[in-house]
Amino acid sequence: MKRKVAIIGSGNIGTDLMIKVMRTSSVLEMGVFVGIDPESDGLARAKRIGVATTHEGIEGLLNHPLWPEIEVIFDATSAKAHVYNYNKIKAYPGKITVDLTPAAIGPYLVPPVNFHELKDVPNVNMVTCGGQATIPMVAAVNRVAKVHYGEIVASISSKSAGPGTRANIDEFTETTAQAIEKVGGADKGKAIIILNPAEPPLVMRDTVFTLSEMADQDAIRESVSQMVKEVQQYVPGYELHQEVQFDIISADKPVFIDGLGYRHGLKTTIMLKVKGAGHYLPEYAGNLDIMTSAALATAERMIQQQEKGAQA
Repeated sequence: MKRKVAIIGSGNIGTDLMIKVMRTSSVLEMGVFVGIDPESDGLARAKRIGVATTHEGIEGLLNHPLWPEIEVIFDATSAKAHVYNYNKIKAYPGKITVDLTPAAIGPYLVPPVNFHELKDVPNVNMVTCGGQATIPMVAAVNRVAKVHYGEIVASISSKSAGPGTRANIDEFTETTAQAIEKVGGADKGKAIIILNPAEPPLVMRDTVFTLSEMADQDAIRESVSQMVKEVQQYVPGYELHQEVQFDIISADKPVFIDGLGYRHGLKTTIMLKVKGAGHYLPEYAGNLDIMTSAALATAERMIQQQEKGAQA
């Protein structure tokens, strides 16, 4: 039996997630689609395809007849709004909240890296689009050689950056940098986002730089390749843009890293591109697609874990 979900946020991310739940999930089904603008395109689309809606935000959801049946809540609003929303939701134990904002009330979760540690947590945070794309790569290097420093540059089409993304730029960089450390395993993390105005729009591209202890380069290549395959299980458009590149930073010519001092070792450069599935958004909006895909995969796995536990 499929489990009912609610999606809070009727913008691009929320609408794409709704379409994914309906088209692709064998575990979840739509319950209520929640917004605050009765004229929004997302709410109008939900109504046309027969999904229950409310334009009264979290209060409308809590008062909706389907609320008792809702087992998973996806929050695709903003960092500030999620704090308000979750203060209401947490009064109802037993419900899973998957946070797609940079609020990070709950721990950061990147499915192929640390799901096994957080499968029973009631509120998990999906970091950011850049984090979902790049942290698996930092972790892939770190499981071969200790990563001292991880830096990511996420380049997304300007057309795929809506008001919510633009309003949360500072939170994006801070949250992603913290997750590079806490989830990716780097001693120090840094994140940069670039809004690319190119026409026609380009798909999401990410560059990951790590400085680690010296290690076998083939072992790192293999670890990266395996991690790419794991991400592709829920984001088919995720792939290496070029072969993994290496540079040796010698002990007599170390680099200075703010907060760490001088470091030497192996520099690894990983270049990625992420093409969206095109369910609701254009294929170039891979930054939004990887967030909704990761959130959906997380919720599905959590429900499946619950079912396994109940059967044991």
